[in-house]
Amino acid sequence: MGNARKTVLRLLTRLENSGSYSNILLDEGLERSDLSPQDKKFAAALFYGVLERQITLDNIIREYSRNPKNKLGTEVRVILRMGLYQLLYMDSVPDNAAVDESVKLAKKNRNPAASGFVNAMLREFIRNDKKLPKGRNATEELSIEYSAPVWLTEKWTREYGKDICLEMLKTSVGQAPVTARVNTVFHSLESTLDMLAEEGITFERLSVLPDCIRICGAGAVEHTKAYKEGRIHVQDLSSQLCCAALDPKENDTVLDLCAAPGGKTFTIAERMNNKGKVLAFDLHKNRAGLIESGAKRLGLDCIRAGVNNAKVYDDKMPKADKVLCDAPCSGLGVIRRKPEIKYKEPSDFDRLPEIQYDILKTSAEYVKAGGTLVYSTCTLSRAENDEVADRFLAEHPDFEPAPLGEAFGSDSGLCRMSITPAKYNSDGFFIAKFIRLR
Repeated sequence: MGNARKTVLRLLTRLENSGSYSNILLDEGLERSDLSPQDKKFAAALFYGVLERQITLDNIIREYSRNPKNKLGTEVRVILRMGLYQLLYMDSVPDNAAVDESVKLAKKNRNPAASGFVNAMLREFIRNDKKLPKGRNATEELSIEYSAPVWLTEKWTREYGKDICLEMLKTSVGQAPVTARVNTVFHSLESTLDMLAEEGITFERLSVLPDCIRICGAGAVEHTKAYKEGRIHVQDLSSQLCCAALDPKENDTVLDLCAAPGGKTFTIAERMNNKGKVLAFDLHKNRAGLIESGAKRLGLDCIRAGVNNAKVYDDKMPKADKVLCDAPCSGLGVIRRKPEIKYKEPSDFDRLPEIQYDILKTSAEYVKAGGTLVYSTCTLSRAENDEVADRFLAEHPDFEPAPLGEAFGSDSGLCRMSITPAKYNSDGFFIAKFIRLR
């Protein structure tokens, strides 16, 4: 595993210095490496684990640093994070191995004292029973335990209450579920499930939606025959519920205005049994291309993908029965998939509600009288969700709230919902549904 650790050190150091996208950086790094499949799996777990738990790990480093003013070099800090992560969260790694391998990495650092410093800190942490530092208050305690920034812990407590905040923090770390939708346009559900089982993919059917399965293990879905034949596409349950709220029917005209990479577009077309017209757009041509290629793989020829600025009304666009406005957002509902999001400054998100409102306002102009408009985000933030929906209703008397529908069970009569990850074991998500009166 030594080479795997060297690879992770190089990638995490590069990430620290460049601000690259973690998934792209890791995928490229592993592809170029000569690591075995087992070592690649270990490297991926360590890479994402350190990134996910960085706040916790840095608090430990501050606690155990003899000199509070000591400014560690980037590489030494990353080595310490890697060692501490293995000690705390990787049961498969013996403590001595975690320390010894970290010291080996540090010996190659330009600072000759680095290896001794790493060795001393990690061993002292072990002697102290790997206890986490204490926070100055309850908010800091939560921040350290769940590796969440203080501002986010305060925000969720203020907006959703202590109990739901704690629930969201618990589900913000750890492995996210892998959920897929079965394409039943051309093949029966049972035949596809049999094909997956024959290929060694274990899964469970979810009662919330009939064509939805959760992948439980035994391989990557993208490598299966079922995937290559266009029988499934990977999509979180919350996104599938968003499409259920839109409730597209055969022969509808549907607009998906912020569609790339196309998961919701595909589900919409499948729910329409590939009959009707689904127009899917993105601001960038290459991302619109992702929709086209995905639709081709799934055999969904009712989809037309193109380039469009969702903030600007296009009078050449047809009026639609259903319009989905899945707006760009802060992504606070998916931080266990993209942990780097939580290391942004809260001010980075200040402009989003205005952008989201502009897109929603423009989206509304495409809806026919009697038609449906759904506004959704993959964030948990009142400013980006409820406040945008409230403003829209206040300024658009020709729209009114509409029930989300039967897929939401006992909540079917609700007209909007903040889906916390614990509710369905899904991503965090927001859905608001409106109907045009005239």
